[in-house]
Amino acid sequence: MCNLYNMTPKGTAERYLGSVGASVDVEDFVQATVGPFQTGLMVRPGLPGESAQLVGRLGQWGMIRTGSAARRPASRAVLTNNARIEGIAERPTYRRPWAQGQRCLILADWYQEPNWETGKNIWWRLRRADGAPWALAGLWSQWTDPQTGELVPNFTMITCNCDGHPLLGRLHKPDPTLPPDRQDKRAVAHIDPADWSTWLHGAQADAQALVRPQATGVFDLTDARTTDALLASSARGAGAQGSLL
Repeated sequence: MCNLYNMTPKGTAERYLGSVGASVDVEDFVQATVGPFQTGLMVRPGLPGESAQLVGRLGQWGMIRTGSAARRPASRAVLTNNARIEGIAERPTYRRPWAQGQRCLILADWYQEPNWETGKNIWWRLRRADGAPWALAGLWSQWTDPQTGELVPNFTMITCNCDGHPLLGRLHKPDPTLPPDRQDKRAVAHIDPADWSTWLHGAQADAQALVRPQATGVFDLTDARTTDALLASSARGAGAQGSLL
């Protein structure tokens, strides 16, 4: 799962979205690092009356359930900025937008995940090795504030299982009560430009098949190598200490 990401700047977003030959309309925004229930950019297909094929609009990163009285759940422990692909068709917050095909892309320069292999949390900022933005699979909706009548765009990132992945499987604190193949570690899913049309417009089954972990080679491995160096140094220190006993 992901609880922090850095928005791709507007100019870069427009060029990246336009690389598939689509017309693009991205509203103005200031690049920022985004956390749950803060404001980020989502990219959806143009709606009737909009001339652009890909439309970037600011919205709340945290899905709002249809009929909700408030923008976020009453419990601060409940987060809706990530949605599990396995239950997305049944969960009350997500099932209607999913059934209606309201899929979107969330462009990010990097997103952050925790690594606990040293025994302490080390945040990894996951970037692409080629320097291009991530186009993360998302779901979007619009909610009308019952108090003010304001129309509030909102979105969530879709996650998938990444147990056993050579890079992503190293992230998040492991549950010591579960075997390695049943940790249910989660990852967000990048959609390649060649698959944007299928993701945004295709049949539900075809779109769902695109929600999968990316190959290790897609990632910039800088943070992974830094952690590897710390682990190697710790192992050498433990070996030297052991030799003195």
